[in-house]
Amino acid sequence: MLEVKNLSVSYGAIEAVKDISFTVNDGEIVSLIGANGAGKTTTLHTITGLVPAKSGSVMYNGVDLLKTHSNKIVTLGMAHIPEGRHVFTRMGVEENLEMGAFSLKDQSDIKKDLDMVYGLFPRLKERRNQKAGTLSGGEQQMLAMGRALMSHPKTILMDEPSMGLSPKLVKEIFSIIRKLHEQGITVLLVEQNAKMALSIADRAYVLETGRITMEGDAKELLNNEQVRKAYLGA
Repeated sequence: MLEVKNLSVSYGAIEAVKDISFTVNDGEIVSLIGANGAGKTTTLHTITGLVPAKSGSVMYNGVDLLKTHSNKIVTLGMAHIPEGRHVFTRMGVEENLEMGAFSLKDQSDIKKDLDMVYGLFPRLKERRNQKAGTLSGGEQQMLAMGRALMSHPKTILMDEPSMGLSPKLVKEIFSIIRKLHEQGITVLLVEQNAKMALSIADRAYVLETGRITMEGDAKELLNNEQVRKAYLGA
């Protein structure tokens, strides 16, 4: 279980996240939706130790993440798929995937994990010897997801997986997120594409200018008039 309590984050004099609290229970898909600049990415970066918190707490299965180095967080079973993919463009596809298994020692396990990732993403298997920089945006997103899976995560934090992708590829990516959820992986999903995020989530929180303004069952929020006007163009 991930529990964020009264979290505030500042960049100098600018308060990017303002006293927010939310939970992600084991086995859930929870979405954080909101406009660009609402504080969604900052929240993920703080959870994963990339940005320091001003105040508050972030607990993951009893461990205080605000006192845990980002490298250690991966070994706790949490993987972060950042906005913009951040693949190693000059390295091959398979080399990128193997980078995700840096905490694993057993080469036979790595081989099994590669087979698992290639089963989810056949396109990556076809391109396993290509440089990651030659892949399309959708393929790079698949590679980022596959690399995260190589660390055996129990929880995945995904930041804007639909960014820059065609509607067809967005559907494909979200179909894979559903498959991961069915396999028991917990997902915290940050998305500007509110319709897709709410359609896949169990629960959701709306973040506006650093504050949580709404929360609840994702399907209820999908039909909420205020949410529809602000984020769904209805």
